[in-house]
Amino acid sequence: MTVEWLAAGWPAPDRVRAGTTTRRGGASRPPFDSLNLAEHVGDDPDAVRRNRAALQRALALPAPPQWLQQTHSNRVIRLPQAGDRRADAVVTDSPGVVLAILTADCVPVLLCAAGGTRIAAVHAGWRGLVAGILENTLGMLDHDPADLLAWLGPHIGATAYEVGDDVREACLVHLPGAASAFSPNTRGRWQCNLNDLVHMALRRAGVGHIDTAGRCTYSEADRFYSYRQVPRTGRMATLIWMDR
Repeated sequence: MTVEWLAAGWPAPDRVRAGTTTRRGGASRPPFDSLNLAEHVGDDPDAVRRNRAALQRALALPAPPQWLQQTHSNRVIRLPQAGDRRADAVVTDSPGVVLAILTADCVPVLLCAAGGTRIAAVHAGWRGLVAGILENTLGMLDHDPADLLAWLGPHIGATAYEVGDDVREACLVHLPGAASAFSPNTRGRWQCNLNDLVHMALRRAGVGHIDTAGRCTYSEADRFYSYRQVPRTGRMATLIWMDR
C-alpha cells in the first residue's frame, strides 16, 4: 500500500507538519476503497486498522493520531490532558502529539502559531460553524489571532453543496455576513460556499494568514471521499503535529 498524502500549503514553521490523506493507498474494499481511516462508517475493522498502521508508517508519525468522536458540536478539547474524545476540535502545545480530524465534505481547518508553539485541528461543517466551533477553538488556543496561520483542507465546493432554507437561515442568524456565501439555484434551494463561511469566521476573529487547498471533495470523488456523492463512504484524515 502506498498512502497518498497532500502536504498543507502554508508558511508554517518547519517543525509543524500538516496535511491530508486522500482515499488512495489503503486496504479497504468498495465502497470504502481504499484508505478509509474511520471506524464508524461500516468498514471492515481490520482494514481500518491496517490503513491507520500504514498511515503511521508512511508519515513516520511520532505517535499514533489522536482520533476524536466527532459529533458536529462546538466542543474543543486539549491534549494530552483530555479524557473524553467527544469533540470536533482539538488543540495542543505538546510536541509529538498528532492531532487528527476525519472528513468527507466538511472543512478540515488547521491552525498554528507562527512561531510553531501550539496547533489545532477543527472539523467545520455548517452546524459546527453556527455553534461557534472556530471561535471556541481560538479561545482554547489562547494566542494572539493575528499571529496564527490557518489552512483549509479539501472540502465540498459551492457548486456541489446544495442546502435548504433551514441551513441558510441558521447561518444568517449566527454568522455575520453569511448572506454572501449563499446563491439561489434553479430548484428553489441554495448553493452554500463553506469555504467563504470559514474564511469569514477566521477573518472576523482576526486570524492573520489563511490558505486553502482549493480542492472539491465532491467533484474529485475519485480522489477524495464525499458523503454527498456517496453516503456510504469512508473518511480522509487531516493531521497536524509538531516535531519534538
